[in-house]
Amino acid sequence: MNLHDLSLEANQYLDVLKGIRRELHKNPEFGLDLPNTLKRVLESVEGLGDVFLGEGMTAAALLIKGSQPGPTVLLRADMDALAVVEETGLDFASTNGYMHACGHDLHMAMGIGAAHLIHTHRDQLKGDVVVWFQPGEEGLAGADRMLEQKMHLVSGSKPIAAYGVHVFSVYPKGMFGSRPGPLMAAAGGFKATFKGAGGHGSMPWLSKDPISPMIQSIATLQSAINKRLDVFDDVVVNVGWVKAGDDHTENVIPEVASFGATVRTFSEVHSKLIREVVADVLEGQAKSFGVEVSIEWMPASKVLINDADAVSRSRKVIAELFGEGRYWDMPNPIPGGEDFASVLEEIPGAFIFMGAAPDGVDPRTAPSNHSNKAMFDDDVLPLGSAFLAAMAFDTLND
Repeated sequence: MNLHDLSLEANQYLDVLKGIRRELHKNPEFGLDLPNTLKRVLESVEGLGDVFLGEGMTAAALLIKGSQPGPTVLLRADMDALAVVEETGLDFASTNGYMHACGHDLHMAMGIGAAHLIHTHRDQLKGDVVVWFQPGEEGLAGADRMLEQKMHLVSGSKPIAAYGVHVFSVYPKGMFGSRPGPLMAAAGGFKATFKGAGGHGSMPWLSKDPISPMIQSIATLQSAINKRLDVFDDVVVNVGWVKAGDDHTENVIPEVASFGATVRTFSEVHSKLIREVVADVLEGQAKSFGVEVSIEWMPASKVLINDADAVSRSRKVIAELFGEGRYWDMPNPIPGGEDFASVLEEIPGAFIFMGAAPDGVDPRTAPSNHSNKAMFDDDVLPLGSAFLAAMAFDTLND
């Protein structure tokens, strides 16, 4: 198969894919329950193959069988939006309090486009392709749930490779980037609650102030990380919220103070060690002030690790599709998290970033993914569709 011809064919899908993407963008849904989103997606792939639905969540796996026997490749498109009030000013902007601020509307459209390309040329396909339409990527482990329900095995065999694409509003339009090995962090976090004894602000020695040890803990964490963890194996801990007392009682020492922090790590070693560091710092500060502390750890995604051979294949396919100079070897991973990491732990493959900064917008200053002002140029939809389809053909026909 001539991959460049596949990219030219994908260009003919642009108007249809734009319409689907904008309809999905205008009507986003959140979490694991995305009934209207999944309905629209399945309408767009009707007749392309067998559809297997998830249990207890709106997930679907589309199985496209090739005309010749062979192994299976998995492609992933996530579907969920964020709890963000959109302020883009687009004529197809969401108004329901949710927003596709991370580009999942584009991912769905690209998955749909890839499915049509693969089905059209299934006579040249030596094996099967499973296209996942996945809910709950934004912190709800939708990929893990689909794996638990064995939705990667719907062809009857375990896929030999898995691929996904993620758009970014702060990357130049049409540029691709990735790297072998760690690409994205394990993303989790914790909530810390300090409990003391309330009292009058004028006589703190008669109470047990929980605010002071909380503040000291927040300040000490960064130093402790620098002193106890390897600087060449990055760890990010950032406090996202703090809560204590209220704004009408300056002369009251509250009984409870708490804060929450996100934690990003790039290795299993530091994923475990950071918990020890956090516990040592918080428990030490709590003891020094005579209060108690409890730490509640949230579920964390895994480190997303790309297979080196899959990244090499991606680089080659991008050059064949779009010409040289369209792929960037990233020198470092990024601290964002992604549950496609669980798929790549089970199946070798690659996750590839694609720039979607709109024309006339400087990617260096554009609102980033997850911003309520983030915008993505949907002219990239045929590029993502062609790339995903080409990766399936190139892998299975190799």
